[in-house]
Amino acid sequence: MRKSQVLLVGAAVALLVVLYAFGRTVPRSDKQAMSTAAPMQGGQGVEPIAFSELLETAKGKIPAEKLLLINTIETNVVRGDVKAQQIAAYKQLYNTWDSLNQLPVAAHYLGEAAKLENSEKSLTFAANLFLAHLQHAQDPRIAKWEADQASALFEQAIQLNPANDTLKISQAMVYMNTGEPMKGVAKLKEVVAKNPDNIDAQVTLANLAITSGQYDKAIERLEGVMQKHPDNAKVLFVLAESYRSKGNKQKAIELFEKSKQAMTDPELKKEVDSYIKSIQ
Repeated sequence: MRKSQVLLVGAAVALLVVLYAFGRTVPRSDKQAMSTAAPMQGGQGVEPIAFSELLETAKGKIPAEKLLLINTIETNVVRGDVKAQQIAAYKQLYNTWDSLNQLPVAAHYLGEAAKLENSEKSLTFAANLFLAHLQHAQDPRIAKWEADQASALFEQAIQLNPANDTLKISQAMVYMNTGEPMKGVAKLKEVVAKNPDNIDAQVTLANLAITSGQYDKAIERLEGVMQKHPDNAKVLFVLAESYRSKGNKQKAIELFEKSKQAMTDPELKKEVDSYIKSIQ
């Protein structure tokens, strides 16, 4: 099962089970995986850090010879009057900062290269790079800056391919976790209005209803989805969590059991069994 969905269900154990099962809404490049059991740190009211401040701090941590190299490449970026030269310089800066384990700074330069290349693939890759570090950010200002960068890159990619619903869901989850939930909800509703069979968007909206205590809305949404997808493990699991959150333990256990039967991972099935026992 593709790891492509963040599921924010009510209980911590359920959250861990679903994250393990279905991963994160944000599509990852190559075989990277990112899961998080908590909202991103750059929430509402947090001012993003200025990149100049971030860069200055990073430069204070690196050896003199590396600083000289970076300053030289930066000069090439400024002087380069050909887009291809600027892209090459940005990528060189990305590789250099990446080798120094300064991931937010590295992501910035890959993002700048992607903006100039203006391809869906490069923009999405760069956005995911920001998100890969975002879950580890200790400073909320850095997290907010990274989320803003990721959202802007996703937006540019969406402009290139408005039909790509996965990009919209990814951007929606960035909004959800950084203090702009209504923007995220609007993006998700846009997706399901056009494509009611988009399970990732439907399940994400149901999760949001669960976390806000709107259990009946989550149930109504997922019962409707289940009519066409009666054996989808994601839908069944989150529908079960909706009933559990509402207090209907018997119905929840029935659906958890059905969800488990739709799963192929034996370790995951064990996790579901453990969760069922914890709520009995």
